[in-house]
Amino acid sequence: MTDTTGTLDEALERLHTTGPERRGWLSNHAPMAVEALVRHGQAPAVHRWLDHYAPKLEELPPAHLPVTAGTWREALGDPVRITDWTRFFSRELADRPWRDVLAEWWPRLLPGIAGGATHPVIRTGHAVRTLLTTEETTPRRAELAHALGYWAARHQPLPPLTALAAAPTAAAALDAVPPVPEQDGGIRARLAQLTAFPVWGGAPDPAAAKELLTELVTAATHRYASHGHGEPVMLVHAATAPNAVLRALPALPRALWAPSVTAAWAAAAVTAAYTPREAAPYARTGLTPEEVFERAAAHGDDHTIKFTDTALDVGDPLALAAAVRSIDLNPPVL
Repeated sequence: MTDTTGTLDEALERLHTTGPERRGWLSNHAPMAVEALVRHGQAPAVHRWLDHYAPKLEELPPAHLPVTAGTWREALGDPVRITDWTRFFSRELADRPWRDVLAEWWPRLLPGIAGGATHPVIRTGHAVRTLLTTEETTPRRAELAHALGYWAARHQPLPPLTALAAAPTAAAALDAVPPVPEQDGGIRARLAQLTAFPVWGGAPDPAAAKELLTELVTAATHRYASHGHGEPVMLVHAATAPNAVLRALPALPRALWAPSVTAAWAAAAVTAAYTPREAAPYARTGLTPEEVFERAAAHGDDHTIKFTDTALDVGDPLALAAAVRSIDLNPPVL
């Protein structure tokens, strides 16, 4: 990130007066989108983008009871406790190095990676990427507290799943994911129908974790080009959620790398919830990565911006075509 304007910190400070959700359970995507915009050279557009997004935002929900080291288990997965959790992580990050807090809580939160339609882990991935690659500032540490607090409050394990035949590649595994019977309703109702899931990745060695996660993110990004029409907004998460895990990996102890791969594959369950019956044709693009992201930023849709950010991490021609596909499929908002 080359931004020296202070735009990201200004944007995060604006956003930390708002809650992580709106209208009951829809996610506040702004912290993730502004991080991607700044990272890809679009800092001058951030405050205009936020001004447009601001009417969607709601105030922080009220606090209830403080979360403590002795009571956190009873508060895990309780969305009413979002502010309690955010305050807990704010205290933790004020007293301890952020990597230590992340390492302690990552294995506790990982089983609930599907919670909040995977938005909490995606927000965490953006926050960790910022702390790993830029100066550590108070708003950037606060963003990690908000992300982890959201994840803890929306923590939601998947139902027990029967293991289907193992797939040799991530792409083959995604192709083998069976769609849930009722492709209707919200993601929570859809994920509750899951009964079985293909095996992929096996019991990964930590040394292979980064390679496996990269393979999964690449396969999910590529698949969007041909299958994103099934649900253009929700299917971006099949790529952005595993990429959030990949972004966090360098900040985690190696002992946590293998279970992170397993959880990232579980997050791909969104494919089962929204996958279309047939693939659709798509066009390649002659645009450069910079031009593709400029188009996403001008388009303005938060999911499109985040997916394009992931597509640029993958960086190959098919990933860029998938990003352009997301720009075409999702309605513009600017």
